[in-house]
Amino acid sequence: MGGLARGGHAPVLITFMMGSSAIIIGILIDSLNGLIHLFGVLCWMMAAFFANFWRDPDRKIPKDEGILVSPADGHVMFVRRERATGRRPSSGEMGSDRIESDKLTGPWYPEPIEQPLSFATEQRFESVPAGEESENDVYRVAIFMSPLDVHVNRSPCSGVIERMEHRTGQGRRRGPFLPAMKKESEHNERVRTVILAEGAYRIEVCQISGALARTIVPWTGIDDKLRRGQRYGMIRLGSRVDVRVPAKLFTPSVESAESGNPEYPKGQFVQAGSSILFNPVM
Repeated sequence: MGGLARGGHAPVLITFMMGSSAIIIGILIDSLNGLIHLFGVLCWMMAAFFANFWRDPDRKIPKDEGILVSPADGHVMFVRRERATGRRPSSGEMGSDRIESDKLTGPWYPEPIEQPLSFATEQRFESVPAGEESENDVYRVAIFMSPLDVHVNRSPCSGVIERMEHRTGQGRRRGPFLPAMKKESEHNERVRTVILAEGAYRIEVCQISGALARTIVPWTGIDDKLRRGQRYGMIRLGSRVDVRVPAKLFTPSVESAESGNPEYPKGQFVQAGSSILFNPVM
């Protein structure tokens, strides 16, 4: 049922009641030359902002077989075909002289895992040049969520959460927090979720914090079963969600800001749970 997302009722009610109390005090006791009334109106405006931010409308979930729906509301920043070029090192590899380290993203081992499409650990990806496509490529769709968009995230498919991990920058307890519309924000503080779909393939969904968004709130955990379009978490304030899927199984069905389509200068706007991101390869 639509309404407010979890955690949204308290800030909306508190700010609304503060505004209402201030208006009543200003009318019955003393307005202090209108300052009490001004404070009350500002509280009401804040309550309206919170209600808009925490809104969680119902969505009609497509029933087409084999499709993947959007996990987030927002504009499609880019759609890319990528391949893995590295991975997080195991504990036994940390002392290797092959380790490549970045001051923000941390250590990388310059080889992908044996089965890149298992998403068994966080991997480093690069775009695939035309003519060099392979069976282990993925498609990535990045969605930018502005502070005015719905921030509840939904599962792109039916399946089971196989992995969920929280990542921050190297040596940081939190962050970094680059603006979410920047491509480099993919290494911001993030939560990576791997879903084993009913079709026995895996997809990776990454909730990424932005410059304003500092809190990623998962509502589910490992081994939880999800339906297509089911709510599974949210990110507070502006943020970003990336989805990676096996390129051999799916074809993107959205226009990005990089496509050059004059109809979508900011990228196609998609809605969580109802917009189709990928169609199955026939």
